[in-house]
Amino acid sequence: MTITRTWIGYIAMCLGMFMAILDIQVVASSLTNIQTALHIPTDELSWLQTAYLMAEVIAIPLTGWLTRSIGLRALFTLATLGFTIGSVLCALCTGAEPLIAVRVLQGFCGGMLIPAVFTSVFTILPRRHEVLATTLAGVTAMIAPTIGPTVGGWITQTYTWHWIFLINVVPGLLVSAVVWSCIRSDATDRTLLRRISYATIILASVFLGSLELLLKEAPIHHWSGELVTALAIVCPTSGMLALYFCFTAENPFIDLRRFKSGAFCVSCALSFILGIGLYGSTYIIAIFLGLVRKHGPFDIGLIMMVAGVAQLIAAPIAALAETRINGRLLTFAGYGLFTVGIFMNAFMTYQTDYAGLFWPQIIRGAAIMLCILPTTRLAMEQWPPDQAPDASGLFNLMRNLGGAIGLALIDTILEQRTPIHARHLIDRLQAGDPNAARFVGLPVEYFHNQPMGPIDPSMRAYVEPLIQRAAFVTSFNEAWLLIGVLFLISMLFVPFVRGKSAAPTETI
Repeated sequence: MTITRTWIGYIAMCLGMFMAILDIQVVASSLTNIQTALHIPTDELSWLQTAYLMAEVIAIPLTGWLTRSIGLRALFTLATLGFTIGSVLCALCTGAEPLIAVRVLQGFCGGMLIPAVFTSVFTILPRRHEVLATTLAGVTAMIAPTIGPTVGGWITQTYTWHWIFLINVVPGLLVSAVVWSCIRSDATDRTLLRRISYATIILASVFLGSLELLLKEAPIHHWSGELVTALAIVCPTSGMLALYFCFTAENPFIDLRRFKSGAFCVSCALSFILGIGLYGSTYIIAIFLGLVRKHGPFDIGLIMMVAGVAQLIAAPIAALAETRINGRLLTFAGYGLFTVGIFMNAFMTYQTDYAGLFWPQIIRGAAIMLCILPTTRLAMEQWPPDQAPDASGLFNLMRNLGGAIGLALIDTILEQRTPIHARHLIDRLQAGDPNAARFVGLPVEYFHNQPMGPIDPSMRAYVEPLIQRAAFVTSFNEAWLLIGVLFLISMLFVPFVRGKSAAPTETI
């Protein structure tokens, strides 16, 4: 098989990875449009992203095992076909429940494509081509989140939300055919299919699913009731059993013994927090612009693209700095910048729009690679080559797990805190507080810090939506503050990461 043919197959694999990364971004800018079309309650909207992320959490550590079992070519072809079929099924859904279920299929298959591409760099291409191949994969991975929100918004606004999924069909079929034709069939060990601990996979899936449900449903039911009780039993039980099998099974799908390394453990904790910030900030901005600012999908995409552009511009600078600056210092700077960007968003009003979101997004976008590159190296540099793929999968799945749990926490804040803020604003308005009137969007000249007296029905009908909007904004701000505090805490972890002073530079 010629090197040209192999490169064609590798480029096709990069296109498949591009589709998987793009998918969560195109859905983000179209969330409120899908919500309206399928009548999805606001507190359930994040499941469209959470289902995808949670499925990825299970798929990522399975990728190395499946690659050794059935081969890279078969794995990538089947995963791409599964992702494509999932995309078609998503477009055909007419309700929230089936769409969430199919997003699980999409996330599971899409989650395998990303690590498979980076594995292929070192398995199917000559060593002299590794730098070029890694660069191509890295650029592809960065372009997808940059253009994703705008592409998704334009498609939804020009056609319908169904097409953000249907655009995957032709590329998906093409990628599957090219990868199967051009990538060589490598040695496999089918006995691994029998030796893996399927009990661990099932228990881990039950634990993650019940944990998400518990985080979302328990606050709504005031931590009581049959559903909450059942989840409170199933979640820790399945979690403890999954841990037991991970530590005792001969072939667990996740080797948790790697957490014995302090540096790796801290790096994974940082990756978890970064996932909360990455996916949480995208979700908050998308929902805020759709529900509060009433923007269409395309305008939401244009505003959200700012962070992606900043990330793309800052990436080569971060890569250069990573070879010259102490990893812990660079990590501290990255998480510090991201923290600043989060707190800058924590004082939004109902009038906040592109200008108010611009600089926080610029700062967070510039910080992303400063967070990812040094922590990845500090986490991975201690492992020998044969253990690196599994360690990399565990490190990266922590970011997705953080994102999924972060979305659940954000939904809880929006669901639980908004009614409280609404009642507080009503009390302040009835007391004649001009600051409350300004925040809500009412004429200040009618409020003089004196009781307002009875309100007629027509005025109540006018004021109530404004109060609800302001209460919603306050809850968004609390979500930003929570994420910001978590990032501040994460910065305390950085000094405990032990690693080399800078990434080694290659000599010619």
